[in-house]
Amino acid sequence: MKTIEHWINGSSAPGSGSATQPVFNPATGAEQARVVLGGSADVDAAVQAATTAFATWSESSLTQRTQVMFAFRQLLVEHEEELGRIISAEHGKTVDDARGEIVRGREVVEFACGLGDVLKGSYSDQVSRGVDVHDFRQPLGVVAGITPFNFPAMVPLWMHPIALATGNTFILKPSERDPSAADFVAGLYQRAGLPDGVFNVVHGGKDAVDAILTHPGIEAVSFVGSTPIAKYVHEQATSHGKRVQALGGAKNHAVVLPDADLEFAANHITAGAYGSAGERCMAVSVAVAVGDAADGLVEVLTRKADEIKVGPGDAPGTDMGPLVTKAAQERVENAVGTAAAQGATVVVDGRGLKVDGHEDGFFTGPSLLDHVTTEIDAYKEELFGPVLAIVRVDSLDEAIDLVNANPYGNGTALFTGSGEAARRFQRRIKVGMIGINVPVPVPMSYYSFGGWKDSLIGDHPIHGPEGIRFYTRPKVVTTRWPRPAQQVAAGFTFPTSD
Repeated sequence: MKTIEHWINGSSAPGSGSATQPVFNPATGAEQARVVLGGSADVDAAVQAATTAFATWSESSLTQRTQVMFAFRQLLVEHEEELGRIISAEHGKTVDDARGEIVRGREVVEFACGLGDVLKGSYSDQVSRGVDVHDFRQPLGVVAGITPFNFPAMVPLWMHPIALATGNTFILKPSERDPSAADFVAGLYQRAGLPDGVFNVVHGGKDAVDAILTHPGIEAVSFVGSTPIAKYVHEQATSHGKRVQALGGAKNHAVVLPDADLEFAANHITAGAYGSAGERCMAVSVAVAVGDAADGLVEVLTRKADEIKVGPGDAPGTDMGPLVTKAAQERVENAVGTAAAQGATVVVDGRGLKVDGHEDGFFTGPSLLDHVTTEIDAYKEELFGPVLAIVRVDSLDEAIDLVNANPYGNGTALFTGSGEAARRFQRRIKVGMIGINVPVPVPMSYYSFGGWKDSLIGDHPIHGPEGIRFYTRPKVVTTRWPRPAQQVAAGFTFPTSD
């Protein structure tokens, strides 16, 4: 049985304890490895290694750091297929979907390769007689990332390339459900020339998380996960003096107007709802059908849901793989049953699906629920599975009010041919990321990713310009260089620029 260990100071580390947890193949239901579960001693070892490395890494040139990023980016390209299969085997998503998340994560590495221009400070000459002012940004120190199971490569890549390129050292605590991608990436960093101790991986559960949140040697924590845990991370880490960016859950709506191309809208909503088995924080989980669009939209969505091929993630032609765990499968299927009992119409029922040759896998098929109301649990809860709920409303304004009343504000989309409707929607909607005829509006790496309301706890979105601001702090320097023989009088009143 394979054992997945920590990565500390440039090599695998078994850790200080004996606790382990099984890692399953979701397509077969079989245990395929065990991951060590670290605690405070392992986090402390990683902090010590990262602290030592920070002394030299933070003083390295920007050129040296970006050269590592260029090399790392190339290695991600060369090993995309291998890393994609590692992700698929532990998460369950298709290999093509896993390769897609690697590509999107690699875009952040490419953004980090160009930080030379972004990190340029400003300079003001002669703000007072003989006085100049300039500013620049410096790294924080040792920073950490706590990441979820659904994107074991992409979400960490939203964090550590920018943190490292700006001169910090990094400790990653990935999900214990699919931990191998983190160690693989650590090996790529080493091959790219990153010095030992600059990037570290500590596996584990709550003990490891709490150790990160309270360790005095960690300056900042990045987190992506559910809203309750995001609130806990923010509260604990800030109370221990750390800077925090915490991204929480979502309930993403796609609003479809009567003037939309229903075939186009349904095609993209289907992909947004059922891709990666719905285990995405940007998944479309609610379709809001406006007026006369409803019946036609349900008809097309039903046809497209029935066409989805469910199977192992590494099988050619598979559109949707299994859920990550047996518990996730049971939770999603129970939610469909509860929705039916609460009055929803189950148009497509994915429960009880068995895949030939993989009868013990954690599979469930796509489910489509019609006549869903805001009182039904399937609407109120983040199901994190292949369930699409359809809510019917009479107008665009009613749809906007519906979305705005939801406690989450991560992503939303509008399908329409009207520029006026699109402009009204994007200005009035209280959501951080908006797609117009785009179902999953994940921004490019040079923008920042983050929602509103309960989808973002704190003030800092992730990657892009906000990522740079999060992982650095500014300094402003005011200078005067008088001539040797020049006498400059000093006053006791508050200084001005006169």
